Amino acid sequence: MATFHVNTRQVRSMHERKTVDTARIEQAVRMILEAIGEAPEREGLADTPARVARMYQEIFAGLHRDPKEELSARFHVEHRDVVIVRDIPFYSMCEHHLLPFFGFAHVAYRPHDHVVTGLSKLARLVDVVAKKPQVQERMTNEIADALDEALAAEGVLVVVEAEHLCMSMRGIRKPGSRTTTIAQRGCYEESAAQREEVLHLIRFGA
Repeated sequence: MATFHVNTRQVRSMHERKTVDTARIEQAVRMILEAIGEAPEREGLADTPARVARMYQEIFAGLHRDPKEELSARFHVEHRDVVIVRDIPFYSMCEHHLLPFFGFAHVAYRPHDHVVTGLSKLARLVDVVAKKPQVQERMTNEIADALDEALAAEGVLVVVEAEHLCMSMRGIRKPGSRTTTIAQRGCYEESAAQREEVLHLIRFGA
């Protein structure tokens, strides 16, 4: 019989990484406020460190979660053609400047062996992947990989369109500019005709 040894220090470390340390966030926010010349104790800012800590708990809730778990509900149906969910809104945080980027994700897949997942699960998948420090390119590929691996789909295509506040409110200051990223797997990577068909449906609908 095999014997498994558990490194309790590693387990404890993993547990600690999965817990948001709100006290340290509050301390860091106070230090930032002081560093920019503000007074953290003044009326308008007194509760800001705690608010920011609670906000970080929410907007980084996708950290240390496996997005494939959101696709655990699967069904066999008489459907072989593409499934598309368009205009899934998301908000994420750019890991370079800790400023938001936000927009819409469009998720499409062609089922294998009639296996599909719930439509709401695709929105949950986008949400989990978005809720951590991210870059748009990685986010697009993480959504595609999770869907491809969880469903063993014949094809997956993900399009993400977003505005980045690190471009809109600082630096180049170009509000309204949008970035589009695409990830394709399976038949949509191999066949330009199938890929273009799905892209057309995403852009213009049926």
